[in-house]
Amino acid sequence: MEIGGIISAIIIGIVIGVLGRLVVPGRQRIGVLWTILVGIVAALIGSAIASAFGVADTKGVDWVEWLIQIGLAALGVAALDRVKVRR
Repeated sequence: MEIGGIISAIIIGIVIGVLGRLVVPGRQRIGVLWTILVGIVAALIGSAIASAFGVADTKGVDWVEWLIQIGLAALGVAALDRVKVRR
């Protein structure tokens, strides 16, 4: 992976993580770095799922892929928040 790919993955991870965090109701007790990491992982897994269903590369904006990624990020944020609360 080139440096441009790493930087774009981080930027996409930030956006996906923040959007996923906004979807989850209430206050989350996780930090910014955890949000970014969850976003990056959700973006990667969401892209793989979208590719498997054949909706990753469409004409224009890939709305289905974005929705999958944001949904995964929301699940990740909620799960990580639950783990943090139990400690």
